[in-house]
Parts: sequence; structure tokens; C-alpha cells
Amino acid sequence: MARRTTVTAVPEASAKTKGKTLDRLKELLEERQGKPPVDDFGSFERELRGRMAEIERDLLAEELQRFDIDAPVVLIDGVPHRRVLRCEETYMSAAGPVRVERTLYSTRRDGERAVSALELRAGIVEKHWTPLAAEQAVFMVSLMTPQETETLCAKLGQMQPSKSSLDRLPKQLSREWEAKREAFEPQLRADDLVPAEAATVAVSLDGVLVPMRDGEREEKRARATAEGRPASGPAGYQEVGCGTVSFYDATGERLSTVKFGRMPEFKKSTLKKILAEELGAALAQRPDLTLVTVADGANDNWDFLHGALPPSTEVIDFYHAADHLNVALSAAYGEGTVKCRAQFDKLRRVLLEDPDGVEKIIRSLLHLTKQHPGSGRLANELAYFRKHRHRMHYATWRAACLPIGSGVVEAACKTLATQRMKRSGMRWRHEGGQAILTFRSLVQSDRFDRAWALLAATYRADVTLMENVVALSDFRR
Repeated sequence: MARRTTVTAVPEASAKTKGKTLDRLKELLEERQGKPPVDDFGSFERELRGRMAEIERDLLAEELQRFDIDAPVVLIDGVPHRRVLRCEETYMSAAGPVRVERTLYSTRRDGERAVSALELRAGIVEKHWTPLAAEQAVFMVSLMTPQETETLCAKLGQMQPSKSSLDRLPKQLSREWEAKREAFEPQLRADDLVPAEAATVAVSLDGVLVPMRDGEREEKRARATAEGRPASGPAGYQEVGCGTVSFYDATGERLSTVKFGRMPEFKKSTLKKILAEELGAALAQRPDLTLVTVADGANDNWDFLHGALPPSTEVIDFYHAADHLNVALSAAYGEGTVKCRAQFDKLRRVLLEDPDGVEKIIRSLLHLTKQHPGSGRLANELAYFRKHRHRMHYATWRAACLPIGSGVVEAACKTLATQRMKRSGMRWRHEGGQAILTFRSLVQSDRFDRAWALLAATYRADVTLMENVVALSDFRR
């Protein structure tokens, strides 16, 4: 029976390679000794950086070579694989490209690709990226476009990936993340401690329209025309969902926020599930927290916040409520008139500061509807305040130092989606957009490093040797 042993021995680097690296280091140390200052320090700095990068690439190649196994048969996660080829491959490292000889293995089954023991043992990401290079690249692309990232890398002068490879990498990593997301997210939550000084946890969700490459633009315009509606507006846009879970201290100071972004889907179902699980983990740690749910007046938001979460203090974002008040007063007095502005300033303060503020607003709007019985806008706004009156006790909640605005989730919409996904000429497919939202959310939630450790581990595999296995070629000699 073949005996399985874990690979512990690694090939020693060649004396020639070691000598070459040591010679370069020695040259750097000796070259400037006893010399006057250089004429152009900037040029010297760039040259030194390039030479150090050469040394780094040599050392990386040398270390990568140690991960290779050249044997007739290996076990990869317990499955026998036979040697099929030995060849060179170039990998993108944080110091630039490194070229290494490696051995490929295969199960010899139809349709299965050959794999590299070196890549699986070292955790090479998506066939060509060293772990650090992949981490740096996806971090940068989450913050800026692939073209900008390519330019930045060229300016830094070491890793120089192409725009196309930078475009592919986040999508490939996102596919891996999504496949294991439901296992990864609990691990991230388990490592996050609710701040000791937290007194309140607030949950919010909102959305922002982004331009979609497959957004059914023409179909939507055709339907609008057929229904006699103007064929205008953001027909090629769909709504990205954004959600936040925030912690506040007893004085109302925000302590931290976890952000989430999901590409368009029916009723934001994945986003809502994630928010519910995130809140559940927080309350499991700290059941004493006061729960506040904050959103605008959209019915779908409150179907979730009221119906799917534990009982909470439900708050209509004050600034949305004030906008509705302004619409009502504009309908009565004329938009932008002196009378309208004066009444708005007065009643806005009542809504914010008076414990009975929302009831006074309702009475004022009821009076105006009697003066303007034909105004549909006034009637609609009065209905809005009546419907949400239990979510508008702003003076009471301010006194208790509870949040009354959804600015945190609106900022998330801006920083997660708008700033990165609504630049000139951009249009998104679901896969590419979700890749950006996923990694951008992790960065902005201070979870990127821990998430990367989970993701990078999926690219490593257990590779072991099978002893007492003789290659067929040995019998043919």
C-alpha cells in the first residue's frame, strides 16, 4: 500500500542564484561608501528602488521554487494526480513579474485541467498572482478604476499589471467570495466586538440608481412609449441596495458602522438577509442595546425594518420628513415664496423640537387642505404625516440621544456606489458591479484584511507525496 506523507522538505536554492543575489546586495552597500552626495537625489532614489525590486524578485522566485514538487504522483486534497509536464510560468508579485519552473499534475480525467503543486502550496491567486500582489490589486481597484490603478502601479515602479488583468481579478475573486459568502460572513462577525461604550444600534437601508450595461434601457423606453408616458429618465438604470449597521454611545456619538452593498435584485432580498444576520450577531453579544431603525418612507424599507427585525424605535429620517413638509407648504403658498420659506422654517423647528410636533404639523396641514381643497399634493403630504406619525417623535428621541437621520446609509450609497460606479461613461453588469461593492464595503467597514485572509486561504490546498510509487517511465529504461 502506498504511504502518504506530508511534504516537509523543500529544494535548496541553487548556489548560483544565492550568489547573484548576495552580489547585488553587496554592490548596493559598497557602491556609495565614501562618495559625495549624488547630483540628483530623486533619480538616485528611483534607481535604488528599481535595483531593490530586482533583488526582491530574485528572492521571491527563489522562495516560490521551494514550493514546487517534482514527483511521479502527488495527492492533492487526497486525490492522486500524476505528473504530466514541467515548464516555466510567470507570476505577478508585488515587486513585479517573477519566472519560476514548476511541475503540472493531472488526474487524467476528461475535461479536468492540469494543476500546479507550487501554486496550490504557495496560494497563488487565480493562476498568476502572488497573494500580496492580488491583495494590493483588488484593494486598489475597489477604490479606483483599473486604468487608474494601472497608472498608479506604473508610477510606483514595481508591480505593473495590465488594465485588463486588473479588470478581471476582482470579478474572479468576487465569484469565489460569493460561493463561500455565507460561511465567511459569520466568521467576520465573530471577530467583531460591539464597542463596550455602545448604547444604541441602528439599522438603515436605502438605494441608489446606477447605470447598467444590461439594464433593459430600450425595452423600458418602448414600454413607456406604448403606455403613453414620456420616454425619458434613467431607463438604463437600476437600484443598488445599501445597508448599514451603526453603533452609538449614550451621548449619541456614532462609534462605528458596517456597510453593505448589493447589486440590483428583487426587493433587496440578499441585502435584507445580511442586515438581519448582522443585527442578530450584535444583539447576541449585547442584548441590552437599544435598537433603532431609520429610513425614508418607502414601503419596502418598512416592510423589512418593521416586519423582519425585532421590535425597535422606528424613525422616519428627519430630513425626508422636512422635505415632505416643504412640498406641502409649497403647494399651499407657492414654491420659494417668502410666505412659504417663513412657514417652513417655523414648522420645521416645531417638528424637530416640540414633543407634540408631528401632531401640530398634521393640524396645520389639515387646516391648509381645507383652504385648498383641490390640492392633491397637500392631501398626499397630509396622508404621509398621518401614516408615519408614530415614527416622527424627534424631540423625544433627540432628548434620549437616539439617531433621527439616515445620513449614514445615504453616505454609504454615495461612497460605496455613486463615487465609484457613476463616473462618466460607466455602465455595469451584475458580476463586475458586485465585485466592486463587495470589496469596497469590506474596506469601508474595516474588514478587508480579515476578509482577505479568509479568501486567500481558499487558494491553498494540501499537497502530499505518495511513497513507493514508481513512474512508468522507469520500467521503460
